[in-house]
Amino acid sequence: MTLIQNIIDKTNFNSPLGVGGSVTFEFCDFENPEHLKALAELTNHYITDPMGDAEPLNKLQQLRLVDGLANHPTAEVLFAILDCKVVGLATCFVNFSTFKVKPYLYIHDIVVLNEYREKGIGKALMQKLIEISEERKYCKITLEVREDNLTAQSLYKSFGFEECEPKMLFWNLPLIPSKGGEKSVN
Repeated sequence: MTLIQNIIDKTNFNSPLGVGGSVTFEFCDFENPEHLKALAELTNHYITDPMGDAEPLNKLQQLRLVDGLANHPTAEVLFAILDCKVVGLATCFVNFSTFKVKPYLYIHDIVVLNEYREKGIGKALMQKLIEISEERKYCKITLEVREDNLTAQSLYKSFGFEECEPKMLFWNLPLIPSKGGEKSVN
């Protein structure tokens, strides 16, 4: 774990989009049962969302998720908290650019609970991730977004994200069979 992960980072962000309180941020403490519960619940929320379009993780898979992330050397989960409730998260991994010879942040998942969407939470999470990346002197931030997720694309574009130049393709080689016997595409 990096030093910054061990320091709980609570930052007020008064959203211009009308969130009633201020959003605070906290890195997931993989020793905290409440954090682990929030991580599993928000991940399942995302998985079962139309943009995730999959079956929720069962209890065993949830345990494997939190154990896998806790033991992954570059995994970081940042929670967005409003009025003492975890309402969003970003699951990220620190990667390394061989071209720039510097680390960078890869945003794997970003999710906000349905009832808190369109209130500036996603925007606040993205802003915080950018601030952290700048403080750490990362060379870039990367993410993937579904072609049909226009809401997320609009958010990312508002921060200056754009398609890679030259255009890159996201390819996948499924190695683990799904429940139906076919190889998984996720």
